[in-house]
Amino acid sequence: MTANRSSWIALAHLLRPQGRKGELLAELFTDFPERFEERKQVFLAPPGFEGEAVQARAAEVVAFWLPMGKNEGRIVLQFAGIESITDAEKLAGLEVIVADEERMPLDDDSIYVSELIGCTVYDSLTAVGVIADVHFPATADGTRRLDEAAPLLEVTSAEGEEILIPFAKAFVVSIDPKAKRVDMALPKGLVDVNRSTRVGEDAETPDEPKQ
Repeated sequence: MTANRSSWIALAHLLRPQGRKGELLAELFTDFPERFEERKQVFLAPPGFEGEAVQARAAEVVAFWLPMGKNEGRIVLQFAGIESITDAEKLAGLEVIVADEERMPLDDDSIYVSELIGCTVYDSLTAVGVIADVHFPATADGTRRLDEAAPLLEVTSAEGEEILIPFAKAFVVSIDPKAKRVDMALPKGLVDVNRSTRVGEDAETPDEPKQ
């Protein structure tokens, strides 16, 4: 299988060893964990990988299961040739990826996270900024994703400010992945409230009181 630059879809992020025989706990980036049953051949690469297939690490999924309890919503993966905790530790931090053309088709109102990255967000036709990341709300201890809560778009403005915008269906007008554009109708004042200090600058200090 070959793949061109920027044509990868991340299915999971490998977190840490889970067990004594090379298993790894992973954060799921897909709503289709069953695809690991259908497709055993994957690649492993650092987050944001945009290289060729020969630059990634080919891997074969030999087993997987969905844990319960504090790790519910994640997945445990086992790869061929990874048979110890030491082996698994070497893979922690990598992402499980497949070529873009192999991804599962989605419903009309769904979109892959990777398609959102790099899109410009518009609020009533006014450009807000470019999506740099997507954050999924989790429990206080970070062990479980809160599926009922809207993800947060991390948007970088032209001035370098970080703005967090709820990616709620009620706010989304349209999404055009090919045009790299997301149109939204946001509540008045939301962008300003969620705007951080400009990158590389200190927050403004209040004026000294006049004598």
